[in-house]
Amino acid sequence: MTNNDIFKKLRVALMLRDDQIEQILMLVDFRMSKGEIGNFFRTADHPKYVECGDQVLRNFLNGLVIHLRGTKENPKNPMDVIAVHKQEAKPKDYTKSEGTPKKEFKPKTDFKKKPASDPKFKAKKPVKKIEIVEKVQYKNGKNSKS
Repeated sequence: MTNNDIFKKLRVALMLRDDQIEQILMLVDFRMSKGEIGNFFRTADHPKYVECGDQVLRNFLNGLVIHLRGTKENPKNPMDVIAVHKQEAKPKDYTKSEGTPKKEFKPKTDFKKKPASDPKFKAKKPVKKIEIVEKVQYKNGKNSKS
């Protein structure tokens, strides 16, 4: 298992975005841009793939400890921090708009079938189907003398 795999699995398990990873790395004074961080999560055959070094992973893990547990002066509960990540990771519900009630969908036309007793309702007469084979004349390459 490579450092990139470990980094990817931690990112998914803790539901971290690239900007959150950037902030975690800044906690230990290790600066990286979002683009450099994103290159670690690419597939190995991608042209911009970068191998995650030991120093990057070490600094990320040290920053993660500070991020989750806090410092001695300002301790945190790790489960509270993870719960905040879950709230941020949930997609917004766009069906409920704030302030305005959602309008119900009403079709413009009524698609109900009309009953046969209605005088406006005319039943379609069955159409006589002519098979295409009846229209074809077979000559088989011979000229017939009539």
